[in-house]
This record gives sequence, C-alpha cells and structure tokens, in this order.
Amino acid sequence: MGWASHHISKLQDGKTVKFRPRGHSMKGRIESGELCTVAPLTEIPEAGDVVLCKVLGKEYLHLIKSAKGDRFQIGNNTGRINGWVGLNSIFGKLIKVES
Repeated sequence: MGWASHHISKLQDGKTVKFRPRGHSMKGRIESGELCTVAPLTEIPEAGDVVLCKVLGKEYLHLIKSAKGDRFQIGNNTGRINGWVGLNSIFGKLIKVES
C-alpha cells in the first residue's frame, strides 16, 4: 500500500480526487504541496498528460513522456524516466492544480 492507494481506489470507483503531493520531481508543473485534482480516465492519455499511475509497484503523479500503442513511458518533470506501463496501470489524469 503506497501513498496514493486510497486515491487510486476512489478513481477506480469513478470518483474525482484532490490531494497535495509533496516533493520536487514535478517542479515547474506541480510545486510541492499544491492542491491537485485528478479525475478518472475518460479517454486514452497522451504524451504531456500528468497521470496518477503505478510503475513497478510504486505510485506516481508523473508525466506521460511518450506513448506507443497501448504502452506509456512515465517520467517526472526533471528528466527522470520511471518506465513503461500499460493503460491498466494509469488510474487518473490531472485536471487542475491550485496553490
């Protein structure tokens, strides 16, 4: 169970979630502690979207860096790549960021 498990469960039930992630990996797009609103997926995400996902068992609110068919490369906003996942590992899309 990770930091986002509760949020992922709600997204899987079709609910939109709000939370304040901490850290600096998304600096420039999301600052530490900003209020993030994430909605369940309603369409296939694309490169540039920020998504709540799991990569190798770890939960992230990170960018889709690249999309190839039904595979998505996940990374942060500072150049790190987390890995490739399928659509079943992406639970929601960031729709709003507030201070």
